Amino acid sequence: MFVVHATARLLAKLGPPAAGEAPPSTTSLGAWYATVLRWRSPVALFVNEATLLPVLLPLAPARALCARFPGALAAVLAAHAAPTQFIEAEIHAMDTCVLAKTANRSTIGMLTEFSFLADAHRDGAGPAGLTALAVRLAHTPCGPLHKTHVFPDRALQAHLRERTSRPALRLVQPDESS
Repeated sequence: MFVVHATARLLAKLGPPAAGEAPPSTTSLGAWYATVLRWRSPVALFVNEATLLPVLLPLAPARALCARFPGALAAVLAAHAAPTQFIEAEIHAMDTCVLAKTANRSTIGMLTEFSFLADAHRDGAGPAGLTALAVRLAHTPCGPLHKTHVFPDRALQAHLRERTSRPALRLVQPDESS
């Protein structure tokens, strides 16, 4: 299950948020924030709360946006050379989408910043070019990451190293001489 904290503009297209406080996301990357970019063909911009990784995909059809998001995320993760096992596990964990109101002002600020940058760098990016644009945006220095990795692509790589370098549990056989 993954949580999408959507702006009011996007919620107007997707439907009302879940009642009460949003549950924690069960995916490795955690919660996502999303808004609408009002281009000729509207685009949805998602930003991961933990790594600030941006993902772009066409808004239409809006009602199926949450169902289409895992595919767009998989393309962006593959473009960042994420391990296939990580991508598959993340997508598998995204079986349910919960809509919620925005809550993190810092991430909302990055949504706004990425919106301006995406508009400046889009150069007629169609659906195929949205992944390339997301990769380009991921190498933008971000204030909320200034004490750690500075760039979303570096934050993602650190997250991947952390997830893939955890040692597997090993069963220790008792010594027979004891």
